[in-house]
Amino acid sequence: MNMRLESDSIGEKEISDSAYYGVQSARAKENFPITGRQLRPEFICNLAQIKKAAALANHEAGTLDYQRMQAIVQACNDVISGKLHEQFIVDPIQGGAGTSANMNANEVIANRAIEYLGGQKGEYSLVHPNDHVNMSQSTNDVFPTAGKLTALDLTKPLLLQLYALKEALEDKAEELKDVVKIGRTQLQDAVPESFGQTFGAFANMVGRTAERIKSSEKELCSLNLGGTAIGTGINTTPVYRRRVTPILSKLTGHRLTSAPDQMDATQNLDCFVSVSGALKACAVSLSKMCNDLRLLSSGPRAGLGELLLPAMQNGSSIMPGKVNPVIPEVVTQVCFAVVGNDAAITMAAEAGQMELNAFEPVLFDRLFDSLEEMANATETLTVNCISGIKADQNHCRMLLEAGTGTATALTPFIGYCKAAHLAKKALKTGEPFTELARRESGLSDEQLQKML
Repeated sequence: MNMRLESDSIGEKEISDSAYYGVQSARAKENFPITGRQLRPEFICNLAQIKKAAALANHEAGTLDYQRMQAIVQACNDVISGKLHEQFIVDPIQGGAGTSANMNANEVIANRAIEYLGGQKGEYSLVHPNDHVNMSQSTNDVFPTAGKLTALDLTKPLLLQLYALKEALEDKAEELKDVVKIGRTQLQDAVPESFGQTFGAFANMVGRTAERIKSSEKELCSLNLGGTAIGTGINTTPVYRRRVTPILSKLTGHRLTSAPDQMDATQNLDCFVSVSGALKACAVSLSKMCNDLRLLSSGPRAGLGELLLPAMQNGSSIMPGKVNPVIPEVVTQVCFAVVGNDAAITMAAEAGQMELNAFEPVLFDRLFDSLEEMANATETLTVNCISGIKADQNHCRMLLEAGTGTATALTPFIGYCKAAHLAKKALKTGEPFTELARRESGLSDEQLQKML
């Protein structure tokens, strides 16, 4: 294997001639063997979009010549199209506030740009990772900007899946609107409701959750790009600062703006806490719904058994014929993970000191996981569970008539005390409450039928 010798402030290091990354990426790979994963493809593409926007803005400002700008833009386009992603070798969780990820991008883009100018990888006099690719930038504005863009990219599919789930729940509410069941509070018989009302409430919850997540997107569109190290804009030009965000906005299709206070935007990560908080609220609500689905489908013979969930796979290696509610179970587990990720995100956002937060790498890693896994979980819940749910109408009617929940409906007509007496008697004798009410309430069959 042919090698080239590269150096940085630490010293010299041999790098494979075939590698587009350089010495700083190689050191980072050795220093941070944490997850064994690469940076997300979306994050890599967004780093390249930022480098492309910076090259264009620097050329407009007169600080980057046309030939180098063109070569850098071509190299960025390669990365954006999915090429060279294997050259991004640093771990997502890393020390240094994301410097390793930023330098990995700088080195890969520089070496590809060098080739476009007819040179060999490592000939940094042609295109330098710091002097040219990273011109007018700092990790401290590039890395958080890439994080915001990636969060925006991952929020879109989640919202689409949540809207699809809401629609499926609304369809199920319409389908089951005439199936009446007993409602339960504290797991005890309460009052009658229809499955139309049950699924309608689920749908409204999902819709509200989606809107909460969508409203958090606005904060992600406010960038500190151009603020460089701490938000003061050191080592930039006025033209660059004015142009880089509009150029990036056009490249990505997002409505991006420059933060009104870039020092604030550099040192504070509360916008990510807001997004994660909305995700946690989503997780809590979906988990509650999935618990309800599991309870309502329990049995099928010795449980509530009011709902029939689609049978997706064998449920046991020892118990023949057993089928488990595997889709609500997996969604609930994803919800647990999202709540845990939110705790890590909260701690990472709180742990910043002075003018910078060094803990964005773990924050982004957990936030991206939450967004992607929640989208995937929501999709399987819609497709493999909600759409195929059926209700056992006869069983629902039997439980409704056997229980005492309908006593509440008689209270306005026969009084609380008499209704309570009938309910207690029905529980003691085992006689269906509706039969007892017909005999002892003093109401006609027609009146009872209308009330119950």
